[in-house]
Amino acid sequence: MSTAAIACQSVTWNPITKSSTFTAQDRETLSKHWHPVAFSADVTDKPYAVTLLDEPVVLYRAGGKLNAARDICSHRGAPLSKGWVKGENIICPYHGLHFGTDGRCTRIPSEPNANLTERHRIQMYATREDFGLIWVLMSGTSAPFAEMPSWADDSFQRILPPSIDIAASAGRQVEGFIDVAHFAWIHHEAFAERDNPVVPTYKAEVTPYGVHAEYISNVSNFPKSLQHRAPEGFLWNRTFDVFAPFTARLTVNFPEPEHRLVILNAASPISARKTRMFCAITRNFDKEMPLEDVYAFNQQVFEEDRDIVELCRPEDLPLDLSLEIHIPADRSSTAYRRALSALGLGRAFTS
Repeated sequence: MSTAAIACQSVTWNPITKSSTFTAQDRETLSKHWHPVAFSADVTDKPYAVTLLDEPVVLYRAGGKLNAARDICSHRGAPLSKGWVKGENIICPYHGLHFGTDGRCTRIPSEPNANLTERHRIQMYATREDFGLIWVLMSGTSAPFAEMPSWADDSFQRILPPSIDIAASAGRQVEGFIDVAHFAWIHHEAFAERDNPVVPTYKAEVTPYGVHAEYISNVSNFPKSLQHRAPEGFLWNRTFDVFAPFTARLTVNFPEPEHRLVILNAASPISARKTRMFCAITRNFDKEMPLEDVYAFNQQVFEEDRDIVELCRPEDLPLDLSLEIHIPADRSSTAYRRALSALGLGRAFTS
């Protein structure tokens, strides 16, 4: 079940002094999309600080709902995340100004009879909770959103591994997640084999929401310690759905009939060069197995990816396809770059 809040009008004063790591065009485009910023369980009535698109954001629960605000008091620039929540208000730690869940100032302790106007407010952002994560929309009140029907299906186990920070762009991370040609070379210790590098022909297409690709191969999805469970000659069906810009869902059909694993890769663009990768997993089999094993395997796979993605150059993900060479196995990657271009992102995308 998701919940959503309406974003308040923009506050234009008190700008952040540091320069954005994004181009103005790309930052504006990305601000109009939902991005994950925290685990739902981590946000209570105590202010919780995160960063999104270089912007400090404070999350908190008050007034019976989830709230997200720019983590800068519009009075003297103090971080609201150092304050506290009382009733329906977040209170600035510097001068005690109270702000309601709509962003309006409700009290100035030093001036109890002050005439509070529309200008006395902080910037609020739209929020929603889905897949055990908190998502923020910085501009506007609606945008397309990722889908993961299995999360609401009680026959599936819901798993939330720890997040992983990557010193690379969100675009590079997502492209690596949907890249099937790197299995044999990057994940040969986790699940694949270097003597099985061939990528069978597969289809990938740009869709209204991003990218859809279906890939069938004999590369097992079991961890190396469980490879004995993969029947000889079994063909693994992997379906990728990218919800542009930075969320991708992988559905894997396992050997036993109706056994499915679903992984939602949700990359949060902290900045143009730093990404926090959240992952929501569901499965309708092996539900009695220790979650620690799932966490360990998930971390191994994503750390293997991180080791190479952090070194890729240029750091920008080139959306102009003429800037790099491409091979047939890159169908999902090139479709993804076309999808990002369709959003209006720049020629040399910086996240």
